[in-house]
Amino acid sequence: MQGQLVQALHAQHVKIRERWTELLHAEPVNSPLGNPDALVHLIDWTLEEIIGALTALPSRRHATQSIHDSIASCQCGRNPLLTYFTSGEQAMREALVLAQVATPHLDAIERDTALGELDLVIRDIARREIEAFCGVCQFREHAQVVPFESGHVAVTAHRA
Repeated sequence: MQGQLVQALHAQHVKIRERWTELLHAEPVNSPLGNPDALVHLIDWTLEEIIGALTALPSRRHATQSIHDSIASCQCGRNPLLTYFTSGEQAMREALVLAQVATPHLDAIERDTALGELDLVIRDIARREIEAFCGVCQFREHAQVVPFESGHVAVTAHRA
C-alpha cells in the first residue's frame, strides 16, 4: 500500500476507533467476553498491528481467507473476536475509502490494490487471533472416555 494511504489511515486513528466502537455496540453480544465495552480496549493495539503490517507488507499478495471463513471455523460461535474483527474490517475499509477520496491522483488499480492489501492484513491478524482464542475455548472439545474390550481405556475428543 502506498505510504501516503498508510499515513492517512494512521492519521484517522481516533475516527477509526470511534467508528469501530460504534459498530461493536451495534452487534449482538454472544458471550460475556463479547461485551463491546471490554473489546474496545483491544482496538488501539489492533490498529497499531494493522498499520505496522501495512507498512511492512513484503509483496502484493491476495487475501485467501475472509473473516467469514474464520467465523465458520469457530465450532461454538462464542468467540468474541468474530464480531470484533468484522466490525474492525468495516471501520478500516470505510477509513481507507475516505483516504482514497482525499487522494485524487490514485487510479482504479491503485485503489483496488490498496483495498486488497488492507483486507489481507486485517484477515491475517483476525485469523491468527480468532484461532488462538478458539484454541483455548472450553466449548471446543470435550474429552470422552471409551472403554476397550481388553479393559484399557482411551480418551478421545469430540466436537461440542
